[in-house]
Amino acid sequence: MSGGKDFRVAALQTVSSVSVDDNLLQARQLIERAAGDGANLLALPEYFCLMGHNDTDKVSIREKLGSGPIQDFLAEQAQRHGVWLVGGTLPLESPDTDRIYNTTLVFNPAGEVVARYDKIHLFGFRKGDEAYDESVSIRPGKNPPQSFETPAGKVGLSICYDLRFPELYRAFGNVSLIVVPAAFTYTTGSAHWETLLKARAIENQCYVLAAAQGGKHQNGRRTWGHSMLVDPWGDVIDCVAEGPGIAAGILDMQRMADVRSALPALQHRVL
Repeated sequence: MSGGKDFRVAALQTVSSVSVDDNLLQARQLIERAAGDGANLLALPEYFCLMGHNDTDKVSIREKLGSGPIQDFLAEQAQRHGVWLVGGTLPLESPDTDRIYNTTLVFNPAGEVVARYDKIHLFGFRKGDEAYDESVSIRPGKNPPQSFETPAGKVGLSICYDLRFPELYRAFGNVSLIVVPAAFTYTTGSAHWETLLKARAIENQCYVLAAAQGGKHQNGRRTWGHSMLVDPWGDVIDCVAEGPGIAAGILDMQRMADVRSALPALQHRVL
């Protein structure tokens, strides 16, 4: 795959429910569609496996690293379709009995785990009757910025609320792609989602693939959706607004090189 020019990526948007089995079925169908359309790298959204009635529901389905039905599903799907699969997020065991790590695992086309990122920034929001506090059921990760290598170059990993902390993305160094599994709320997503994604793409002069939850969930929560692929100039290549769907496109390495050559901002960094 010369320079990754024909490397196709896809963000899979779900509207996850309180049933793990139903959510895995929804993910399976989207993976099959995206792989069938030629995607080489697929990304699922945050909490793709469960949007429970309570924050603590995710703790009850936590898995040990390397063992569990959710990890087995992701590994099998990556191997079956011969794709790189960024497995959204799933709950992994932490040292706390009442909290999990909200973790992204990346599987290569052989179904092997090649990267792990535990979410380090935990979302907190309160406005009127709407309130969220991820720290109740999630332990923040301590691992440094994580990335992995693909035929299209280096890929950086982040999750949802991380979008508001640009220093995380600077720490990746030179990357071709940043992946963002997310479950932005309707309130914050409608205000800031697209702006933040474009900013991360523009300032790092790379592609950004954001896979989101998008719709009204069984637990009453409403997420913003608008999964998208943004290019290094900040142009949106593809977007799916609401409901289950796929936003996809090609990582054009020449396009990225042209942007970086015309405006060499990465070379002009002082701090």
